[in-house]
Amino acid sequence: MRTGLDSELEALKIEILRMGTRVGSAVHAAVTSLRTSDAERARQVVAEDSEVDRAEIEIERHCLRLLALQQPVGSDLRLIGSALKMGTDLERMADHATSIAKATLRLADQSLIKPLVDIPRMEEIAQQMLRKALQAYAERDAESALEFVRLDDEIDHLYNQVFRELLLLMIADPSVIEQATQLLLVAQNLERVGDHATNLAEWTIYTVTGERPALNK
Repeated sequence: MRTGLDSELEALKIEILRMGTRVGSAVHAAVTSLRTSDAERARQVVAEDSEVDRAEIEIERHCLRLLALQQPVGSDLRLIGSALKMGTDLERMADHATSIAKATLRLADQSLIKPLVDIPRMEEIAQQMLRKALQAYAERDAESALEFVRLDDEIDHLYNQVFRELLLLMIADPSVIEQATQLLLVAQNLERVGDHATNLAEWTIYTVTGERPALNK
């Protein structure tokens, strides 16, 4: 019976990692579509969001089936409960990627009012956070999750910088308000992706230790 549970938990871990990889690809495609004004790529991100939704549903079903049939306790129970929460965080990250792609479509055929420097950097940090979160989850490594405090601060700093720059542009030239608002929305979505990646790290710590620290302060 223990062998069967271990096999199911390993399969659940693989589902989470596969979903996380798909979400990272969606975020990257969304930001790339904005940077390159690629409306077709943006539409693809929007269309593929339903696949992430289905992945979350399958993870939820898997977790509920394990709870009902295996009656896990201790760290096994924490692992399954964390997987439920992580599926939700990953699905919301995909939603943010979709929002970025939709902003790309709204800005189609427009020349950008400022070079995209900080937004791609925010995406790089968000991707780094997601990769680290998934690796920590795969290896049950609670220690490496402490790195997220610094990374979350960095992405928050970049968001505040983008906000200030866009606000100054809007004050100087009200005609750019519509586009600046869309770019601000993109930055906000990336900041939220970082928050959800931090949540993933917190759930890994909870799985290993039974405690969930607030890394995202």
